Amino acid sequence: MPTPQAKLCPGRISPLSFSPFGLRPELVSTTAKLGFTEPTPIQAQAIPPLREGRDVLAAAATGSGKTAAFLLPIMDKLLGMQRGHTRALVLAPTRELAAQIAEHFKALAGRSGLSAAAVHGGVGMAPQVRAFRTGVDLVVATPGRLLDHLGSGAARLASIQFLVIDEADRMLDMGFLPDIKRILERLPRARQTML
Repeated sequence: MPTPQAKLCPGRISPLSFSPFGLRPELVSTTAKLGFTEPTPIQAQAIPPLREGRDVLAAAATGSGKTAAFLLPIMDKLLGMQRGHTRALVLAPTRELAAQIAEHFKALAGRSGLSAAAVHGGVGMAPQVRAFRTGVDLVVATPGRLLDHLGSGAARLASIQFLVIDEADRMLDMGFLPDIKRILERLPRARQTML
């Protein structure tokens, strides 16, 4: 039996492919519109325990669909929550990855109204400060820039319920452990964590 993989084949889209996970219909519809015909192995293994609220440690190759594996369950829960507070934080090792994850979130969000902001160096801080003030649903940040915002008082993380440390092994190899520890000290202890 072939291994299930996400395929971008608009002519063969099955709108029910993500339905067995119990995700909200708008998310299932968006996955179909994006051409995800069936869950990848990492999605099939990670989405159910994440929807149950469990912490998950997972490893998967680049291009395996792991970003959607952690974003979809978070988005499903965010859609049932009051808006105006940042409830999800994704830490990423590079600004390129942070921007890519934020774009992936926006594509999956479709017309749901969910919002995300990429917070990283190399760009002005003013739009990032506005994102914290308005309470975007999800912030994708590099540790250094997030610490800058925490130091200035712009970032408020008291409402965070979901934390993703993406490419955690790479972040540790790059020496981010002290920064990650400082960020964890500012987060609520009662949260769901994904690595």
